[in-house]
Amino acid sequence: MLAKLFAPTRTVHAHCDLPCGVYDPAQARIEAESVKAIQEKYQGDEDPSFRTRAIAIKEQRANMVKEHLWVLWTDYFKPEHLEKYPELHSLFWNATKEAGAAKKANDPAQGQKLLDLIGEIDRIFRETKKAA
Repeated sequence: MLAKLFAPTRTVHAHCDLPCGVYDPAQARIEAESVKAIQEKYQGDEDPSFRTRAIAIKEQRANMVKEHLWVLWTDYFKPEHLEKYPELHSLFWNATKEAGAAKKANDPAQGQKLLDLIGEIDRIFRETKKAA
């Protein structure tokens, strides 16, 4: 009886435990900028210790890109956005795949490709915010 009394009356979804409603591709972009910067530094330094640390940090940042993109894709975008922007699914698919590829790649061109995809997501995101 008490469990029923204190049970939630509605379900909410958010990127954290408090439904603040704050979403922005900027979080993914910042981490992707870090990935690219590390790729550039990796190319300019032959020290094995530095390179080992750079790879570990780059992999963490690439994972964070994926997490930020997943939250944006699954929590912010709605079916009506997909109807208006049918490229959203493939855009997110490609961006998260590119973030995964960043774990292995040390070429800054790959990091730029990731940033370009996030830029496209950001463009659509901004358009949906204007319409809201």
